Amino acid sequence: MFLDELTPFLQELTRQPVAFVGGFVSGVLRLDLSDDPVKSWLGNQDVTVTDDDDSVSNGSSGGPQKISID
Repeated sequence: MFLDELTPFLQELTRQPVAFVGGFVSGVLRLDLSDDPVKSWLGNQDVTVTDDDDSVSNGSSGGPQKISID
């Protein structure tokens, strides 16, 4: 049962060990991919980073909104 939950983790680790360990370390160290020196290194590796935050891209302020209820 516990091994079933670890199967995707182990598959990714064996498929691309360097990329997996790099992603794991950057997550543990809480490195921001849009800050230097990580951003410049990723640029040298021809890697593009997409922003997962879609709430800012749609033009809304993200703050409280006024509604009226009839």
